[in-house]
Amino acid sequence: MNGACRRAPGPCERAPSQSQCSSARGAARERLGGTSGRAARGGASGGRGPGPTRAAARPTTQERAKHQCRESAAVPSRAMLPWTVIGLALSLRLARSGAERGLPASALQGDLLFLLDSSASVSHYEFSRVREFLGRLAALLPVGPGALRASLVHVGSRPHTEFPFSQHSSGSAVQDAIRAAAQRMGDTNTGLALAYAKEQLFAKAAGARPGVPKVLVWVTDGGSSDPVGPPMQELKDLGVTVFIVSTGRGNLLELSAAASAPAEKHLHFVDVDDLHIITQALRGSILDAMWPQQLHASEVTSSGFRLAWPSLLTADSGYYVLELAPSTDPGVARRQQLPGNATGWAWTGLDPDTDYDVALVPESNVRLLRSQHLRVRTLPEETGPELIVVSHARPRSLRVSWAPALGPDAALGYHVLVGPLRGGAAQSVEVPAGENSTTLQGLAPGTAYLVTVTAAFRSGRERALSAKACTPEGERSRAPRPQPQRTGGREP
Repeated sequence: MNGACRRAPGPCERAPSQSQCSSARGAARERLGGTSGRAARGGASGGRGPGPTRAAARPTTQERAKHQCRESAAVPSRAMLPWTVIGLALSLRLARSGAERGLPASALQGDLLFLLDSSASVSHYEFSRVREFLGRLAALLPVGPGALRASLVHVGSRPHTEFPFSQHSSGSAVQDAIRAAAQRMGDTNTGLALAYAKEQLFAKAAGARPGVPKVLVWVTDGGSSDPVGPPMQELKDLGVTVFIVSTGRGNLLELSAAASAPAEKHLHFVDVDDLHIITQALRGSILDAMWPQQLHASEVTSSGFRLAWPSLLTADSGYYVLELAPSTDPGVARRQQLPGNATGWAWTGLDPDTDYDVALVPESNVRLLRSQHLRVRTLPEETGPELIVVSHARPRSLRVSWAPALGPDAALGYHVLVGPLRGGAAQSVEVPAGENSTTLQGLAPGTAYLVTVTAAFRSGRERALSAKACTPEGERSRAPRPQPQRTGGREP
């Protein structure tokens, strides 16, 4: 989740003066060793000697201006020359790496599905602000028939497709279609919409393409009428990268588990009036997820990680052999054969805090492809609360403290559940990350309770610890003291 988001100011540089341009062009010609620059300086330094021949050869003011314009277009300035060289080298490097992978340098492809909360839980104002945000985001993306394709699905009582992947061929067309979308209202059945989105992302009838990266951007106010976790996990298991934008009322633990890992990059909490702040960052993250890459790892935990690679083969042209071995013991290797249309695999059951060497070997009779190698280190094992301490016991309250969870990633938060041992209604308390104690109120006097503290981690795993606690008996009510009766007269 992005803690701070800044909007970069647009470049507003003043154009250099004519004298600065001339000196920069001259310096550039000196470095390049151009003869035309020296010849021009030689002609210009000569005297004005009399004679019609010299006067006829001398260019007019208008011709000199045209000549300078042509020179400024042909010769880079002193400031731009290094960037020109760097840009050329980068382009050649991208083209060369793409050729080695068997892919063109400009082969940015992917299917992007916008999942928009269009239910009655969203006000008309919020819907219009989110709709404008998605339109601006789409306009910044390289949408095209052979590049990125976009689709919009509404969340409501029933999911509804506003437009499929194959309908629009430019970012501006997608922007116009999003701006024209009407709110559907109804219930917030996000789980049903996610199951529908899974079908759309992999359905040829919806314009989806096989073998290209899949990205889901879910914009929500945080609530859902049905479970979100299982259908979202199915999407991630299929290799879909999930970005979530919450307008601030969502449950941090649930949304962090739903988004792709790490949550800091894939989950954004932002006010509906400040959505423009994350536009550039979200655009860059979407492009990173869709750009063809070498073998890379994601969703690294203490017991496994997910691998992904660009589409190098087809189901008919060959297959992959995936090898995994601890770096300290290469002889203990695990191998997995995958079909040629596979673009990902998840390794599980690994040791925590261990380096693993991964090799992807494409086997094809059509062409020779190089194997790709990667080293991934699993995270140290996540440990939950080690000790629960009950203090300040009162007839109707208890204070519960615990040793905080340890690990490379601090827990996202804690969930404290307390209920009577003999049965009865239980109550829960959410404790934010960074705190390790809470006071439980509204308990019954003289009752034994079971207290469970659960730590939730970014990997989606949970660690829990339970302890018994008893409230003391309440103070017994005392009978009022009898007051002596007084008589009306005085004693003699």
